[in-house]
Amino acid sequence: MSAGETLFSRLLNRQPGTSPPLESPVAQSVGLQLYLDGDGQVLHLSGPLRHLLAQRMASTQPAHLLDYLLPHSSLAVEGQPADWQGQLLDLDFFSLAGPPLHLRGWVQAQGDGWLLQMLDIGDLLGERRQARSREQAQMLATQIRDQLRLCSLARLPDALGEQLQRLSQQLHIPCLAVALLDEQGLGWQIHQHYTALNAPRLWREQQRLGTGLDSLNGAAPQRLLSSEQPRLSALFGPHAGFAVPYRDAQGVAAWLLCADYNAQQQAPDLSDHDWLLLAAAVAAPLLERLREHRHHQQLERLETLQALLGTGWWEVFSDSNEVQLAPTLAQSLALTTTRLPIQDWFNQVHPADRDELRSRLQALQDEGVPLELCVRWQADAQSLPLWYRLQGRSLGIGAQRRLVGFMLDISDIKNQQQQAAAAHARLDNLIASSPAVIYVQRYVAGALQPTFFSASLSALLGWSLADCDDGRLVEHVHPDDRPHYFERTRQLLREGAVSARYRVLDHQGNVHWLLDEAKLLRDDLGLPVEAVGLWLDVTDATLAAEQVKASEERYRILVEDSPAMICRYRPDLTLTFGNRPLAMYLECAPEQLPGVNLGSWMSDEQREAFLQRLAQLTPEVPVSTAEINLCLPGREHAWWVWSDRGVFDEHGTLIEVQAVGRDNTEVRRSQQQLTQSAKMATLGEMATGLAHEINQPLNVMRMAIVNVLKRLSNGDVQIDYLTDKLNRIDAQVQRAARVVDHMRVFGRRSEVEQQPFNPLEAIEGTLSLLSEGLRGKGVELRIKEAGFQVQVRGYVDQLEQVLINLMVNARDALLGKREANRDFQPWIALHAECDEHVVRLWVEDNGGGIDPRLLERIFEPFFTTKPVGVGTGLGLSVSYGIIDNMGGRLSVRNGDEGARFCIELPIALTD
Repeated sequence: MSAGETLFSRLLNRQPGTSPPLESPVAQSVGLQLYLDGDGQVLHLSGPLRHLLAQRMASTQPAHLLDYLLPHSSLAVEGQPADWQGQLLDLDFFSLAGPPLHLRGWVQAQGDGWLLQMLDIGDLLGERRQARSREQAQMLATQIRDQLRLCSLARLPDALGEQLQRLSQQLHIPCLAVALLDEQGLGWQIHQHYTALNAPRLWREQQRLGTGLDSLNGAAPQRLLSSEQPRLSALFGPHAGFAVPYRDAQGVAAWLLCADYNAQQQAPDLSDHDWLLLAAAVAAPLLERLREHRHHQQLERLETLQALLGTGWWEVFSDSNEVQLAPTLAQSLALTTTRLPIQDWFNQVHPADRDELRSRLQALQDEGVPLELCVRWQADAQSLPLWYRLQGRSLGIGAQRRLVGFMLDISDIKNQQQQAAAAHARLDNLIASSPAVIYVQRYVAGALQPTFFSASLSALLGWSLADCDDGRLVEHVHPDDRPHYFERTRQLLREGAVSARYRVLDHQGNVHWLLDEAKLLRDDLGLPVEAVGLWLDVTDATLAAEQVKASEERYRILVEDSPAMICRYRPDLTLTFGNRPLAMYLECAPEQLPGVNLGSWMSDEQREAFLQRLAQLTPEVPVSTAEINLCLPGREHAWWVWSDRGVFDEHGTLIEVQAVGRDNTEVRRSQQQLTQSAKMATLGEMATGLAHEINQPLNVMRMAIVNVLKRLSNGDVQIDYLTDKLNRIDAQVQRAARVVDHMRVFGRRSEVEQQPFNPLEAIEGTLSLLSEGLRGKGVELRIKEAGFQVQVRGYVDQLEQVLINLMVNARDALLGKREANRDFQPWIALHAECDEHVVRLWVEDNGGGIDPRLLERIFEPFFTTKPVGVGTGLGLSVSYGIIDNMGGRLSVRNGDEGARFCIELPIALTD
């Protein structure tokens, strides 16, 4: 046993290597002997099991063997004891404890009578149940692990919540949580939890649990009460619970917390290994995906930072004379590889800067002198050079020294400098007639003092030269832009030219946006003399540009960055525009969408319905919303919730449609999976009955063959007798074949699109699966024949599933009532009726009806009145959703003798 299993054995208060005992109402025995006469009358009982038979069956009055058997076992024996020799008989007997006794035995002659020797096979059935439970746990763990590993990172929280809900529903655990170490690794916290309906709310997301779970590395009881374990009261409060560890190479990495749950009583068939397997199925892929998510985020941050800055890292390898570039940098430099010889790297640098770069790199290599240099990058002689700022540092010493740095694109700065120089050159030609304000600032003791303004200054701002001298010019600059103005002055003195944009206040306090273009003039010694520049009022253009930019940004965010699919198309469904999410779903680039017909991804029926809906749009009612079904590339089917808004010309003719959609595929598939799961659950509930449905014809055929062989061995050959027996065998073969065939059809998944069908087909299929089983249990079926030939639209197997759910629920209620009252005569009625618009299917019983206080909640998910472990609470909820999806209505009310369920479906219109 592994360390994890040993620890968890202590958490469940179990001894290693032992399994919890099976709970069985039947005491251990060596058998039951029944002494029969030639007609099957029981003359005497012996053996320990006779004390477990029902009292009325253990009376001293002679009774036939059939009186000791449950009704469904009566067909397993036919004829007289002499006909049963050489056959193995599996029979179910009435017992005092309630559940039947499952016995297996044989008949042998004894004196003038017959001895029926029976052995208890309840333990064998219990072991089979244990093996099935463990197999289901392993299958559940595999499915949970696959779902968490295969889902996208974006859906990981939803997928984890779905799997916790699934685990809760499978094992009936009210409260489940996954606890992980916090980011600092100092304590545990709730990563995600699931709480069933009406269960106590013990946890919240990201709730910190401290280090209390670390104490579970020692021994801990299976029930952790706050009074017994005060340090763990934050986990479970006053409720019972236990924690399942998951270990990796570093130790316990996660905990699966189960609260308000007693595993020994509610899941006795699951071993410690099964619980550890379930915890690993949740925690292992979760931790793996979280590590993947963090690594992915780090890479995204690095790539985003480099893309935003227009930069990238580089590293020179001296031993191989090669340079390694960041992928984003190599892409921006139009290089086909990220690692290339250093000489090829130098060849990309402009010849005027190449030798200096080589020299600086050599100094960095030999002496560790930091590299800071601006160079021009020119891939070929025809392209314009790009300016890059290179900075580098040396890491390590000696032979282990590494040269690492980054390259920053500063082409925009250099281009602005060139533009400023050109503007200054034009200034001399425009100064006399320019509407801009021309100014001259004198360089005095490291500062620039205004010495000249053109006459347009007064017309533009209402100032004079006297208002700007002695340092008062900065007082007219908008307070928020003064740092920018100071930076403009420093740049002008540093670089000799500047182009800046800032706000100033005129003499009335009005704000003006000025474009400041200036150039610094120097003497023959290179010392600053004066700055010459102009102010151009760009208020209108700046405000207009900001408004346009804001409008464009809002539109771009609304359309391009929206998670919804947004597009425009003509009435024939030809796209004229589509945003990126739509292109992503259709697996093409956004620029490829115009000209594509949206109907090419729809079936003929879907496309016709879509066009009919568009044809109903009018200028008064221009909007329509519906769910559409498409077959997208790489996907079987997709469902979109689609909203159209028509655009009409002055004559009211539809000329264009603007549409917004969202993907509803996961919701729809979840509904389909829930429906299929409910269908499988229904088959599971019927499994025992269906097994008897198949076993009984086999027993009848076996008895008939034995009798025929006996007649033949005695020489008594009668054609009528043989014909009757063969016809009976043929009828039983057909009966079993019909049950098996219909089980296979019923278990298949429903079609993608709804199809027209006659609802009477669903009634026929339901009766083929349930009728014999119900009659075998003593439930009378009252079927009212209906001969109408109408069709509804939907899924015939799903309507059959609804009818089965209703009849199985009625059967369970009736059998429960009969256990309390043996004289009760149960019946279920099923009939159909229709009018011009609606078909109604009625399912009634005489079980006494439903508590009026529960009628309003009976269709809620997970609501059930059955004991824990018997019902899931999904049958009626799924049935309600199935009928609603077919455009119908499922309702219930109490009749005179019991519950009356009514299914109403609209009749499908035919062409």
